[in-house]
Amino acid sequence: MSTISATDLKRHLDESPGATVIDVRTPVEFDQVHVPQARNYPLGELNPKQLIENSLLPKSEPIFILCQSGGRAQKASDQFLASGYENTVVVEGGTQAWVAADLPVTRGQGKVISLERQVRIGAGTLVLTGVILGWFFHPGFFGLSAFVGAGLVFAGITDWCGMGLLLAKAPWNQRSGS
Repeated sequence: MSTISATDLKRHLDESPGATVIDVRTPVEFDQVHVPQARNYPLGELNPKQLIENSLLPKSEPIFILCQSGGRAQKASDQFLASGYENTVVVEGGTQAWVAADLPVTRGQGKVISLERQVRIGAGTLVLTGVILGWFFHPGFFGLSAFVGAGLVFAGITDWCGMGLLLAKAPWNQRSGS
């Protein structure tokens, strides 16, 4: 696994327009804005072995992987490595870096709240709910805030977020009709 900057990927795509770029964000995030050549394979549904065996991805050429900022792309690259595919290239900074470099994008119609923001909103809501319920009804509800806090610490240490995985499967994070 190696990395590439957004601007270097753009140069590579200009020279090799058929290069494989996959975006592992949720379908709704992808529909909002994405690299024009990218194909969407959400991380929660990604099966590298099946994609390669079914000839949906090349076996001998590099696969460029990106997400919102790089975390999910790294996880996808790790999945490819575990499946025996070693020629992955993670785009540093992901779609955010691509947009910040003012490179061409395909934009959808609607405004979407990113998965990362959804996790922060959800965690904050649960903590606040636990504090309010603990203060006004029963101190046992403070446990909800403690549980969410422990989950955030765990997510920070392991880079694995159960709430993010659940939210990625939520109906509002899916394409209509999917």
